[in-house]
Amino acid sequence: MELIITPDYNHLSQTAADMIAEAIKSKPDCVLGLATGSTPMGTYQELIRKYQQQQLDFSQVKTFNLDEYLGIGMDLSLPYSQDQSYARFMHEQLFSNINLKPENIHIPNGLAPDPDKHCQDYEKMIIEAGGIDLQLLGIGGNGHIAFNEPGSSLASRTRVHPLHAKTLEDNYEMFYKKAKVAKQNMPSFALTMGVGTILESRHAVMIVCGQNKAKACAEAIEGPITSKVTASALQLHPGKVTIILDESAASGLTWSLSLAKKG
Repeated sequence: MELIITPDYNHLSQTAADMIAEAIKSKPDCVLGLATGSTPMGTYQELIRKYQQQQLDFSQVKTFNLDEYLGIGMDLSLPYSQDQSYARFMHEQLFSNINLKPENIHIPNGLAPDPDKHCQDYEKMIIEAGGIDLQLLGIGGNGHIAFNEPGSSLASRTRVHPLHAKTLEDNYEMFYKKAKVAKQNMPSFALTMGVGTILESRHAVMIVCGQNKAKACAEAIEGPITSKVTASALQLHPGKVTIILDESAASGLTWSLSLAKKG
């Protein structure tokens, strides 16, 4: 496990974007696993900048997103305030600004008529694409990766999963409060890649910023491997794991600080 501690969010975003850009340059048809939320927004802006400056070509890249709310799908005919899907988020934050082919974009469909079968098919699509080369991850306040809440099996696959109160609260602040959506109207289930699916990526890159994530980050990196903190499963990753933190997120670390690189 490689730890990179950056002085601030901007440096974190640049470091993560450089890592993704290198993966694309090394393998133009690489498969990227992508995440939503506030943390990767800076990384996506950096990737857009590199594309606009003709430093990157996404035309052969395939992407698979980690998750989507159950019961929600993207509808670009609606204003953003009425479409809080993760698909819409990705369209706004990245996809509409680069030359990624629509047929190479994969996001769990929250409106699938048979969600369980759709999740099984999503797993098959990842395999058919050759597996995920680089998986971008964030971490939830309770230590979850994707929507694998505490208690999730560390061997879990893509599935429908209920959301914990802490996750609902965090996501309400990020996505729904500004859209003036009542908290009780938020989706309480999601379609998510499983922990086992994530561990099959060749390179997992987790980005973490802010003091509010310091405890969860320390538990994931230095704590025991436990389903109570699903991000701790990254300690079991058979390939490469890179965790990029800003100084605030790294403030809860103890012995790991002596091993970390300064980015």
